[in-house]
Amino acid sequence: MFIEQLTIGQHAESLKTVTQADIQAFADLSGDHNPVHLDAAFAATTAFKGVIAHGMLSAAFISAILGTELPGEGTIYLGQQLKFLAPVRPGDQVRTVVTVKEIVAEKRRVICHTAAYVGDTKVIDGEATLLVPTQQQKST
Repeated sequence: MFIEQLTIGQHAESLKTVTQADIQAFADLSGDHNPVHLDAAFAATTAFKGVIAHGMLSAAFISAILGTELPGEGTIYLGQQLKFLAPVRPGDQVRTVVTVKEIVAEKRRVICHTAAYVGDTKVIDGEATLLVPTQQQKST
């Protein structure tokens, strides 16, 4: 989408069930092999009482929406504020929601509220700042 096509309140959602294989792949890709993500025996001794997904794995679902759906192709991610509110565990279905909060057309900036939920529990709350293409850029 181009910035001219966006409206305040416009939103997009995705659903993804997180598997232990996803967590392992993220650990391998990122290099974050913290045992709270990978070792059930170790994770059982933590405050979480079991394996949890990397927070940034769940945050990556936000990036996927921004880069492919809302606003989509050509969007540049300028910044992201995140609060991790609750753990995501293997088998959890994460519902990710991105909502347009503010549009600064003259600067091509869009601010989006970003959130992720497992059931009714909000697991991530945040705000993304984006640089969004214009229709004029497409025609040149």
